[in-house]
Amino acid sequence: MKTIKDKQILVGADFAGAPLKNAVVKHLKHHGWTVTDIGVKTSEDENPEMFHRIGFKVGAKIAEGEFERALLFCGTGMGIHIAASQCPHVQCAVVESIPAALRCVTGNGCNILSMGAFYVAPETGKAIADAFLNNNLGDGYEDWKGFYEFHKLAYDEIDQFDYEAFKKNGFEPIKLGEAPMDPIPE
Repeated sequence: MKTIKDKQILVGADFAGAPLKNAVVKHLKHHGWTVTDIGVKTSEDENPEMFHRIGFKVGAKIAEGEFERALLFCGTGMGIHIAASQCPHVQCAVVESIPAALRCVTGNGCNILSMGAFYVAPETGKAIADAFLNNNLGDGYEDWKGFYEFHKLAYDEIDQFDYEAFKKNGFEPIKLGEAPMDPIPE
């Protein structure tokens, strides 16, 4: 698996997301990242691949364990996110701010972050990517007793969710355990 620790990242974009992706990729390469780029390279590509097909391909590389994390880009970040999220073991977030990028990884353990070039400026996109790539589940919450365990259990239950089993269980979630969490520390 190509990991964040080894500064390996997968990216993908459609024609609308390509300009933002290119700005973020240039920034990441400048900071020593090895970038694998799937999809449209520039907004002028002839016959550009559609957003959902790129989302499927990037999601599959996460699902198959080729990459630990990925960044996706389209006009809104939403369509490509929906497509990637169809792949098993993908937890993808659409993010438009640095605090949201931090929380998607530190609180939700997301392995794909999606941005919309219509809404995210290049400098903000670079900072969003840095926040996502330089943090892990539980980072910044060490003083919040039970935070990591609570969110790791939620991540695991989401990752193992089976709709048919959920339906057979009377639409009650199948619990993998319990993880109490203290109130927000002051």
